Amino acid sequence: MGVLDNLLPNPALDTDPRAAELRSQMLSLAADYAGLVHAPVPFIPGVSPVPVSGKTVGVPEVQALVSASLDCWLTTGRFNDAFEQQLASYLGITHVLTVNSGSSANLLAIAALMTPELGDRTLKAGDEVITAAAGFPTTVNPILQNGLVPVFVDVSLPTYDVNAELLEQALSSRTRAVMLAHTLGNPFDVEAVVQFAKQHGLWLIEDCCDALGSEYKGRRVGTFGDISTLSFYPAHHITTGEGGAVFTNNALLARSLASLRDWGRDCWCQPGHDNTCGKRYDWEWPGLPHGYDHKYVYTQLGYNLKMTDMQAAVGLAQMGQLDDFAVARQRNYTFLHEGLSGLQDLLLLPEPTLGSLPSWFGFPTTLQRSAAGHRPELLRFLESRHIGNRLLFGGNLIRQPYMQGRTYRVAGSLAATDTILENTFWLGVCPAVTLGMLTYVIESLTAWGAGIT
Repeated sequence: MGVLDNLLPNPALDTDPRAAELRSQMLSLAADYAGLVHAPVPFIPGVSPVPVSGKTVGVPEVQALVSASLDCWLTTGRFNDAFEQQLASYLGITHVLTVNSGSSANLLAIAALMTPELGDRTLKAGDEVITAAAGFPTTVNPILQNGLVPVFVDVSLPTYDVNAELLEQALSSRTRAVMLAHTLGNPFDVEAVVQFAKQHGLWLIEDCCDALGSEYKGRRVGTFGDISTLSFYPAHHITTGEGGAVFTNNALLARSLASLRDWGRDCWCQPGHDNTCGKRYDWEWPGLPHGYDHKYVYTQLGYNLKMTDMQAAVGLAQMGQLDDFAVARQRNYTFLHEGLSGLQDLLLLPEPTLGSLPSWFGFPTTLQRSAAGHRPELLRFLESRHIGNRLLFGGNLIRQPYMQGRTYRVAGSLAATDTILENTFWLGVCPAVTLGMLTYVIESLTAWGAGIT
C-alpha cells in the first residue's frame, strides 16, 4: 500500500465499526463516480477544445478529497503532513512548507530574507534584487511589496530564460539577492547563476512554480537556491486547486518561513498540538509578562498562508502520478517540436537550456520574419479552432500598467523581452493534451503559415 492508501481510512476518528464501514462505502462510491465523470472523452477536431493547461484528476484525487472532507479537519492536518514529506523526499530537500498559493510562496521567500536573525545578510528596504523582466508578476511583486528594488535584465531566445551574461552588468553596491523563474519549465543556466550569486555573496531564490520535476545536470531545480517555491494551481504540474510550497535546506530560513506563514508567531506547535517545547508558560520576552503563553508570542510580521488538509489530500494523490505527468509533457513537447520544424522560417521554436531536462509547462514560440507582428490574427485563428493558447504572462513587466511610477532599475537593453511582449505565445503540453490534439494543432498552424508565406 502507498502513502495515500494508508491515509484513506482514519482509525483514530472512525472508532465505531459502522463509521469505518460507511467511510469505506463512500470511498468506493467516490471511485465509481470519478471513473464516470472524470474519464477522458474522445477528441473531435474543430469541436473539442485543445487545452493549453489544466488539471488531470481521477479516482485517487476524488477519494482523497472525500476522505479528508469526512475528517472535517479544515486546516493543515494528516494529509498535509504526508504531502510535505512526499514533496521533501521527491525534491531531496530538508524543509518543505505548503502554502495557499505559489504567489504566497514567493512572498514568504522574500520576507524570510528580511528577518533580523540573518544578521548582516538581512535584506533591508532599498536593497536591490536582480530578476528577469519577462515573466509572471508574482515573481517580482514580493520584491516591491517588501520595499526592495527589482533590477530587471533581459532574457535569451529561444530558451526564454535570463541571459546570465547580463548579471554582472546588473550588479551594484546595493545588490543583495537574485530571484529568477525557470520559464515554462525550462531551467535557467543554473551553473552560471549560482556561480554569480556565490561570488558576490547574494541570496538566490528559485521560482519553480512552472518547473516541478525539471532537472539541471541530473539534479532537480529548486535544490540550488537558498529558498525555492512551487505553485499547485490547476494549470501546474500537480494541483491542489489553490496552493503552493516553499522549501529550503537552511534550518534558520525554514524557521522564519514557518513563522511568517503562521501569523508570525514564535510557537512551532502544529494545529491541534500544544506545549511541544515543554515550556509554554516559562518563556521570557522583552515587553511581555513572565510566562506569557508562547502560542501568542509574535516575533515576525506574519500572515496566515496555510494550506487546508483537503487541498493537501488532492496534492498527495497527484504525487503518485508526477513522474508519468513529466513523461507526458516531454512527449508532447517533442511531438510538437518535430511537427512544427517545417515552419521555422515563421516560428522560433523553443530549445532547452544546455545541460537541462525540462518538465515543460508549455511550448513557447515566437513569430519571426514575415510572421512577426501577426500574433493577434494568429491567436484569433487558433481560438476559432478551439486551440488553447497563452501569452508569456506579463511579457515585459515594466510595460504593465501596475508598474508605472514604481521604483525599479533596468540593466541594459530589454530587446528580447520586448520581442516576447510583441510576438511570443505558448501552446499546451499538459498530460490532458493527446497526440491527436497536437496533430490537429500542427495542421492548423501549417495552414495558417501557408497563408502568411
